[in-house]
Amino acid sequence: MRRALTTAGATLLRVAVVWAVSSLTLLALAGILPDFQLQSEDGESITRTAVTAAWAAGAFGLLGALVWPLLVRALLLVPALVLGLLGFAVNGSLLLVALWLIPDRGGEADPQNAVVVAAVMSAVASATSTALAVRDDAAYRRRLYRLAGRRSGAPLDGGADAPPGTVFVQLDGVGCQVLKDAAEDGTMPTVAAWLGTTHRLTPWRTDWSSQTGASQLAILHGSNHDVPAFRWYEKDTGRTIVSNRPGSAAELQRRAIERTGDGGLLTLDGASRGNLFSGGADQLALVLSVSARRGRRNRSRAGYFAYFRDPANAVRTALSYAAEACREIGQSTCSRVRGDHPRVGRGGLYPLIRAFATVVERDVVVAAVIGDMLSGRSAVYADLVAYDEVAHHSGPRSRDAAAVLRRLDRSLALIAEVAGHAPRPYRIVLLSDHGQSPGETFASAYGLTLRDLVRAGCDLPVPRHVAPRAGGAEARDTLRSAVHLPPPEDEGGGPRPERDSDPIVLASGNLGLVSFPDVPYRMSKEEIDRRHPGLLHTLATHPGIGFLLVRSERHGSVVLGPDGAETPVDDLGDGGPLAGFGPGAADAVRRTDSFPHVADIMVNSAYDEATGAVHAFEEQIGSHGGLGGEQSHAFLLWPVTLTPPLPDPLPADHPGLVGAEQVHQVLRRWLTEGPGPQIPVSPPPSARERAAQDSPSHTPANGAFAVSNRVTPNKKS
Repeated sequence: MRRALTTAGATLLRVAVVWAVSSLTLLALAGILPDFQLQSEDGESITRTAVTAAWAAGAFGLLGALVWPLLVRALLLVPALVLGLLGFAVNGSLLLVALWLIPDRGGEADPQNAVVVAAVMSAVASATSTALAVRDDAAYRRRLYRLAGRRSGAPLDGGADAPPGTVFVQLDGVGCQVLKDAAEDGTMPTVAAWLGTTHRLTPWRTDWSSQTGASQLAILHGSNHDVPAFRWYEKDTGRTIVSNRPGSAAELQRRAIERTGDGGLLTLDGASRGNLFSGGADQLALVLSVSARRGRRNRSRAGYFAYFRDPANAVRTALSYAAEACREIGQSTCSRVRGDHPRVGRGGLYPLIRAFATVVERDVVVAAVIGDMLSGRSAVYADLVAYDEVAHHSGPRSRDAAAVLRRLDRSLALIAEVAGHAPRPYRIVLLSDHGQSPGETFASAYGLTLRDLVRAGCDLPVPRHVAPRAGGAEARDTLRSAVHLPPPEDEGGGPRPERDSDPIVLASGNLGLVSFPDVPYRMSKEEIDRRHPGLLHTLATHPGIGFLLVRSERHGSVVLGPDGAETPVDDLGDGGPLAGFGPGAADAVRRTDSFPHVADIMVNSAYDEATGAVHAFEEQIGSHGGLGGEQSHAFLLWPVTLTPPLPDPLPADHPGLVGAEQVHQVLRRWLTEGPGPQIPVSPPPSARERAAQDSPSHTPANGAFAVSNRVTPNKKS
């Protein structure tokens, strides 16, 4: 009873302090803004004005707590990005209602000022509440629940004796060496604190198709069979499959489940956040394979509601979104002024796409993960795509990309911090789906696109001026889904292409696919030579192309090298035409060759071993999708309480961890492992240190939540 009274008293005190600070904020804004006032034109005493401010602050706080969630739920079918921007208008409307509710109607504001005042009020109230909560574990936990858009209560699998849960955080596109370097140079201090203490780092090698569609499908569903690239043409259906289209993602997930006979990695009390595929989870947010669903029961879109139901979240994210778009415009302008090379266009809608990936998606996904941990969910898999999106356009080793890694590290620190407040211990596994390789685009280096080169080799007309093709980054189509835009007609969203003799040329990073739609089967080298005698020679001998894969009637499938070599796939080694592409390249090519929907001609760009550069067939100076360089080298950063993913010590002739399907088996095994000893990294922070780390003044400028970079013994990670 005494404890309950103490808790109630502390809660009332915090409410009173927040109310007082909000009232003072209103008084200050009334003195600053000319069209916002809290007193009548005849003038009133300072006491009466203060009472009016207190009435307005109290009414606004109650409306925000009671009415805002209902309004956001009513607007759930509005495009998600619009929902965040509508937060300003709705918040301003609530302030006008609050002023109207004041006795004697003492307050008045025009609509524009109401929006500004409401935004400032929400931010101040949120910051004050956070500052008061940092010294009180129970209050801090309730604050985290609100941050995640959840109601506190009994956890799903609660209890201090519950087995540990597992959180898998995918840093999209972050290569193994990039992660090591970021930890060593101080860019990612949280990762640096984990490395060699609580966690171990294991590299793994991707399949030939080194991209999120193939990797994440196998990681979550156990199979990426017949996924030859990010996008490919299927002759039997006459459609183009694009991994980051909702319809295509749903179909790929269906095929994987049909092949494995299993729902996925997350079927047992799991949550999927920000992914292309569900993994069989029941709890979903920003999952592309279900985003085509419409209606109130669209659980993927419900993730936006869970986050934006807090007006402070909506205001913070909207402001950060605008700041990030402006940051991108400034960075791209500086890049042009400096004359950076290589460089791709970053105009048009790209600043908005980047801001969506680096702010909106990050904030919603991180908040969803927080909610899952506080609910005691057994397994969570979340994808943070921010680095991948920026590295495509700025370069994987650029200052822009490093800044994104720094902000992602703060998100990881927050997740580790929340683990200490969860109802069960949590193991945090960090991993990537692929890396990125730098390099000038094929079109920039040689003055023509791969499609132009193919058409020239076929003796077909080549357009003089072709608009650059936008890169296929995951965030671009997540944003299209968020604002309810259909996919482009040339990539699975429109009518089927005519079955004429003109080749269909598709690009997946530095991997190109050439298909002849009028032939219902995979064409042979001999048939291609008869129809287009110069095509294969034109492609194989081009300096920007490393090798080709085609089917031969005499030798089975063959790899064509730049020196005219023709090597049967069965005889391939890591030398010959694949020399320099790294160990395992021959096995990766052989596996893709067995897929039913492999293209008539598979084209891999050239690779420079000295610089690590490839030539993307898209407008990307950081690319992935084929063989060559860091794009094929992903990582697993796993807690030492789990069994090693590979035998220890590793035999000298062991190839290591190869392919996303093997990663799936490792993660599935880890989910069944029980708790183990925890290794402390540092002593627990004092209350003063924790307050300093989590104070509003330490909130990142980009709108990320306040975090601690310290991992402590009582916060299992």
